[in-house]
Amino acid sequence: MLAYLTDIEGQWEKLTSFVDDSPCVSLGPDGALVVAPVATFLFGGDAIDRGPAARRIVRTLLDAKARQPDQVVLLAGNRDINKMRLVRELAGHAPKKAPPELRDAAPTVLLPWIFANTMGARDAFVHRRDELAREGRAHSDEAVVQSFLDDLAPDGDLARYLAASQLAWLREGTLAVHGAVTDESLGVVPAHADRYGTVASWVGGLNAFYAAEVSAWRASRGLDPDAGQALIAYQAPIGETKANQASVVYGRPTDDANNPRLPSRAVVDALRRDGVKRLLVGHTPSGDVPAALTDENFAMVMADNSYGRVEAGSRVHVEGDALTVRGETQLDDGTRVGVDYALGEGADDPLLGRRDRETGQLVKARLTTGDYLMFRALPHNQVEQRAMSAEALRARPLGPYHAGAADEV
Repeated sequence: MLAYLTDIEGQWEKLTSFVDDSPCVSLGPDGALVVAPVATFLFGGDAIDRGPAARRIVRTLLDAKARQPDQVVLLAGNRDINKMRLVRELAGHAPKKAPPELRDAAPTVLLPWIFANTMGARDAFVHRRDELAREGRAHSDEAVVQSFLDDLAPDGDLARYLAASQLAWLREGTLAVHGAVTDESLGVVPAHADRYGTVASWVGGLNAFYAAEVSAWRASRGLDPDAGQALIAYQAPIGETKANQASVVYGRPTDDANNPRLPSRAVVDALRRDGVKRLLVGHTPSGDVPAALTDENFAMVMADNSYGRVEAGSRVHVEGDALTVRGETQLDDGTRVGVDYALGEGADDPLLGRRDRETGQLVKARLTTGDYLMFRALPHNQVEQRAMSAEALRARPLGPYHAGAADEV
């Protein structure tokens, strides 16, 4: 059985809520993460930034990987990888977009600006100060800066975490990446002239590229302007677009309004030809619980619930051909209700994962009340979340929604 969690972003409560009653993963009395025999725990990336437990989470995941290396898989997210920039940037090479008055500023001034303006982590500096204080450590501004630099030293916790991670994972019909698989990214590996012809060879190429980049960056102690730069560029958004569709780390499986959509039919067909039945991604927030999108024996699950009304760790498990999702959501009227549904292995629901062609709402999940969760993205990370009965849904014009197929909605 596979247990999948992603984008906890420094929030310990997301990890504890995920393991609660999980058949695969538990936390021991000492806080150690333990994976049950024969199970696999897959973490989809973004361990840090938006909460005050980043150090604890990184150490917990690293420890679990060291103790159960074949049962713990760590994917690198953009919030993890982009920290590779910090050593050089704090050593006199400020980001190009930094205002002139900050380029020669002390690291205690520059680092909060970098977090807020180039990493989408406005409160990361304060969160680190709070975490150091809880640990009984020095937590002055200088100590906060030094703690990040210590983490990024060759044997620092975050450097070792990056070295223990990878970009993609493929097993028994399940493919997982942090961000998305798109027409621009499928089969493509930076600095490799040709597209890889199979999903398996592509995953291998991505992970080899990642490992080489992290190794070179660690060997240079983060100071070489070339070491690791291809990886840093690969995980970064393009300009002001907040996306990079050529990257499995920063690609987004959404339309321009941030509504979830499947990869293009060409990508889905290519994945299916190589035996991929489901795609697991995080990175792009999509409300309180994972968004499942389906079409012809293929499913994509988006499991990043950052900025949700309920920021608990939604439980995603895969066993054989069955994928189950459990969690909790808060509807627009304030009602909190459970989510519990399955896909695959005879449990397929013709309503789940479809989109209402008239309203644009996604039939996102089945609620424990028997109704369905109707979801639509709104500006500024806001969402619409309403319940609808199965009877009402059957009267709606539902269909799949693929990238590049505007006529489907």
